[in-house]
Amino acid sequence: MQSRNAQKIVIVLLATVVAAFAFACQNNTTKNSVTQNTTVNSKPASTQVEEERKPPTMTDYPVGNAKTPSEAYRMLFAAVKSQDPAKIKSMLSKASMGLAEMSAGQQKKPVEFIIRNGFSETTFADTMPQLRDERIKGGYAAVEVWNEKRKQWDDIPLVLEDGSWKGAFGDAFGGKWKSPGKGQAVLEQEAANAKNPNLAVKPAGNANVNVAPVKPTLKKVK
Repeated sequence: MQSRNAQKIVIVLLATVVAAFAFACQNNTTKNSVTQNTTVNSKPASTQVEEERKPPTMTDYPVGNAKTPSEAYRMLFAAVKSQDPAKIKSMLSKASMGLAEMSAGQQKKPVEFIIRNGFSETTFADTMPQLRDERIKGGYAAVEVWNEKRKQWDDIPLVLEDGSWKGAFGDAFGGKWKSPGKGQAVLEQEAANAKNPNLAVKPAGNANVNVAPVKPTLKKVK
């Protein structure tokens, strides 16, 4: 009888020890879970929201040696977002850089400030804007890019220079750029004007920024 009682006591003690061990393991698992969640969400909510609002830098986006006008614009956009003046300069034609230098002298500001938006309001967008209607004629091209700020399509001029397509804002400004043909936005507006002459609207042109009118200086001939 005493032997049976002893066996019962041993079984009860073993069950108690197993239950205590299981409870301890469960407790540790819960603590670890809470610790992990606390670590993951350690950043304040305001900081997380601010990080989400930051525009993409695109610092790793390949820039240079654009094979098509559309690719050239995408590279220019990425260069602007990377805030790297060297990359932006690499996507602008020689005439565009000449325009930037003249404008910088007139405004008394660094060239890097003049080209910071790549001469186009379309780069104000946080993400890559929509492109359409790429046109090429010889070494000149144009592609329509959606201007989110003005809610219109801007025709971006490009030129093939040193085997790569580049932004031809300076070429267009100086009258050296040759249009490859009217863009889709212009054709659509002309068609709408033809149907409603009394409500005719002038098609939007290129919306370039950071370039003040540059007055040519004429030297007197002695």
